[in-house]
Amino acid sequence: MMDMGSDQPRMGIHARNMSPIVPRGSISGTALVAVVAIMTFLASITTGAVLLVRASAHEWQADVASEVTIQVRPVGGRDLERDVRAAVEVTRSQPGIVDARAFSKEESAKLLEPWLGTGLSLDELPVPRMVVARVTPGQALDLENLRRRLTEVAPSATVDDHRAWIGRMRSMSGAIVFAGMAILALVIVATVISVSFATRGAMAANRPIVEVLHFVGAHDSYIANRFLRHFLRLGLEGGLIGVIAAMLVFGFSESIASWFSGTPVGDQFAALLGTFALPGWGYLTLAAQALLIAAVTAWASRRTLFATLDDID
Repeated sequence: MMDMGSDQPRMGIHARNMSPIVPRGSISGTALVAVVAIMTFLASITTGAVLLVRASAHEWQADVASEVTIQVRPVGGRDLERDVRAAVEVTRSQPGIVDARAFSKEESAKLLEPWLGTGLSLDELPVPRMVVARVTPGQALDLENLRRRLTEVAPSATVDDHRAWIGRMRSMSGAIVFAGMAILALVIVATVISVSFATRGAMAANRPIVEVLHFVGAHDSYIANRFLRHFLRLGLEGGLIGVIAAMLVFGFSESIASWFSGTPVGDQFAALLGTFALPGWGYLTLAAQALLIAAVTAWASRRTLFATLDDID
């Protein structure tokens, strides 16, 4: 009988040790998972969009920097076709130029269709002719020498190396990256605030248990680790849900973009974001970001917990 009586307390102590300090299925825990999932989803969408725009901007810059445009304007007393041929020959002989091609009269007129419409006769208009030259990758081009040589054979020729466009693209991509980082910072701040309130709520709901553990000699680190594990698990659950939802969005967006390929709307989005296809390292970045948000969730709960324990003291 004594043995049975002595076993009974040990069973009760074991049962109490197996019982978590913070209830796992509480309403606040479920709400926190939803908040972390939403924050992770928004952060992942923002990061993915920034990565897509940056990749597209780099492609634009590479394409624009690989070409030089020469414009030959019609001038009275000179043969435009002859000037164009001379400009092409001079450009092709310039060191650093791979090839040069002159746009035909029809191609030049087609470039004006978005502004002048179709069906117009441009024979009587002084429409300039365009010469597009491809630059050797990685080789510096002597633009001053090219301009001087072109002026000798075609006085109305002008050279454009697209530096203004490249500068605008860099400014745009830099602004997008800055905006994306600002949004991510706001998401992290909102996550910290949400977790802090959730931790205070959990502490308030379990304050008698925490006070008993604290006054019987339990170290603050012991109590904090229980809350840390609880909120880390909630952060991982919410982060996993949010990042999977974001990955599905990017995965389906590539298929949706292919459906609208060739349409005006599809072409505009393709010009801005490319094919909507994130590279493999992009998905790894989203996964790492979800882990970061889960770690922030655990850190915020631990920080709030120690502040609450100091109040109990």
